Amino acid sequence: MVALSKTIFKAYDIRGVVGSTLDAGIAHKIGQAFGRAALAKGERKVAIGRDGRLSGPELAAALSDGLRAAGVDVIDLGMVATPMLYFATNVLDTRSGIMVTGSHNPPDYNGFKMVLAGEAIHGEAITGLYDSIAAHDGSAAAQPGGYSTHDIREAYIERIVGDVKLARPIKVAVDCGNGVAGAFAPALFRAMGAEVVELFCEVDGTFPNHHPDPAHPENLQDLIRELASGDAEIGMAFDGDGDRLGLVTKDGQIIYPDRQMMLFAAEVLARNPGAQILYDVKCTRHLGPWIEQNGGQPLMWKTGHSLVKAKLRETGAPLGGEMSGHIFFKDRWYGFDDGLYAGARMLELLTRERDPSAVLNALPIATSTPELHLHLQEGENFTLIETLRADATFPSSERIVTIDGMRVEYRDGFGLARSSNTTPVVVLRFEAESPEALARIQAEFRNVILAAKPDAQLPF
Repeated sequence: MVALSKTIFKAYDIRGVVGSTLDAGIAHKIGQAFGRAALAKGERKVAIGRDGRLSGPELAAALSDGLRAAGVDVIDLGMVATPMLYFATNVLDTRSGIMVTGSHNPPDYNGFKMVLAGEAIHGEAITGLYDSIAAHDGSAAAQPGGYSTHDIREAYIERIVGDVKLARPIKVAVDCGNGVAGAFAPALFRAMGAEVVELFCEVDGTFPNHHPDPAHPENLQDLIRELASGDAEIGMAFDGDGDRLGLVTKDGQIIYPDRQMMLFAAEVLARNPGAQILYDVKCTRHLGPWIEQNGGQPLMWKTGHSLVKAKLRETGAPLGGEMSGHIFFKDRWYGFDDGLYAGARMLELLTRERDPSAVLNALPIATSTPELHLHLQEGENFTLIETLRADATFPSSERIVTIDGMRVEYRDGFGLARSSNTTPVVVLRFEAESPEALARIQAEFRNVILAAKPDAQLPF
């Protein structure tokens, strides 16, 4: 029996190691607490789904029992991609749902992404669940909730195929890394009229081939090799639960999500002139000017899928995106992050082009680092950022954006240091117009971080 630990209640979701910080008992308690929170908002039904992890069936069953013990009815979608659960909360008669998923974490992790009364909960709403569990005596409601199953697959695929149209046939290589997207992405793209080459689309919670996380180049090498040797025009990769998209050109170039956003923004702004387009602090400095050139208003915001969703709702923006690969379409779609839908919209755009890879490779690009991690002790990540905000000076910078950590802007690049909300890490990213500029910006960051924490083991 695992003891309840506050550490699994993260900024955007709940996430733990199965058998260590998470088990069926904890899942039952979370279900009960969420059920009480749903009832408090007048919600009588909650949809649940799970990804392809080995611990999914047991945790989902316990979660369902907990929800029903609180007195809410459960609609069980079975094994689905996370965006399919979000879709269910938009089209079924419930606005609340819980997805049992470990996202892109290692196989022994699992967790819960939650939508309560139409909003992705984060921050205090998640820690509030912990407080609710700690304060509750565990007793069940007098009248337990009902249980039903629902297959959302056909409605989800039909909704996309009815809206997103290919301009011509295209052959696409799809790498799902044995994550749950493998059960749906190839079928979706075939239903749209594409020819699909499948890589690792068999759902296997041990992830035997490579990790299902397209944010890291090492996980895209199989896709790059397939594009080099086969006749597919473009490559797509999905993360473990299908809410993030990776994109690779015919010649093996990785088109990171901030550049994917350029194509999406231009297309969305053609129909929504003057609209705001949201993106997070990790994105390229070329994205803002691109949005302006295409008649839109760029709005930089905090990192985190729940935070971007909330801001999207507040601003009414038709499109938002994160460097991590979460893309949010409120244009022709519902405003939640959906890697499969983003892939469909990307194919719609690329089939209008004779040479999709040339179009993608021509998007503005700068010299940049991947996401770098400075590993620290629990809590140190937040204090280090506070110290830098108070004391650090960056001699050659033009401005400092502090909506999420510190994004230091220069005439020829930027450096970012922000605290991860999920692990004791300071996330760093650098971009510049030349290798020399990159080295100069990194040197300024090196100086201020070592001044604040002389023993820091810098990843650059």
